[in-house]
Amino acid sequence: MSWELVMSPYLLAIASGWIVAQGSKYIFASLRDRDFSNLRKLYLSGNMPSAHSATSMALVTVVGLRDGFESAIFGVAALAASIAMYDAMMVRRSVGEQGLAIQEMIKTAKIKVLLPRSAKGHTPLEVLVGAIIGTGIGLVVYIATK
Repeated sequence: MSWELVMSPYLLAIASGWIVAQGSKYIFASLRDRDFSNLRKLYLSGNMPSAHSATSMALVTVVGLRDGFESAIFGVAALAASIAMYDAMMVRRSVGEQGLAIQEMIKTAKIKVLLPRSAKGHTPLEVLVGAIIGTGIGLVVYIATK
């Protein structure tokens, strides 16, 4: 693997967005729970901020600044980010709520089965904060790799 690929501003933006968002999520959840021992919080979905939004917007920002906001690739990146953020707020959030309802029905009926996992989506605020973090990270990566 070449050094240029590793230092690609596009890949750097994506990785930085994910690391910062997931790291923040771990810190927020650990402070809330007063327990820093659960490293599983580093990769779970849901909660503040949205890592999907942060990674998507970090990439969109770098693409726009490097390749132009009128470029085709910016349009593609913006579309993909919009789909990811919509999905996190609407689809995954709805599926997560349905999963919790199914778990509750299983418990109430006292059915002897393993409870299904319930994926967690994001509230609009979690998506917005992730998008703001991602945009900031994209700016930093753009400036640092200019």
